[in-house]
Amino acid sequence: MVGNNVSFSNKKNKRKFNVNLMRKRFYLPSEEKWITLRVSASTLKTIDKKGIEVVLAEARTNGIKIAQ
Repeated sequence: MVGNNVSFSNKKNKRKFNVNLMRKRFYLPSEEKWITLRVSASTLKTIDKKGIEVVLAEARTNGIKIAQ
């Protein structure tokens, strides 16, 4: 997504809104192992709400590849 930085004098400079990605490790109790995923802040909130097992199952059914 793109937008403008707007100064006090109302000058506008182009800028980009980047995705807030971070590398996080999650423990999978069913497989008894740790996995590392690159997820956004909103995905972290979803994982906290639903749980890592449910989110991974939904991602696999939607066709998202998750390295094993």
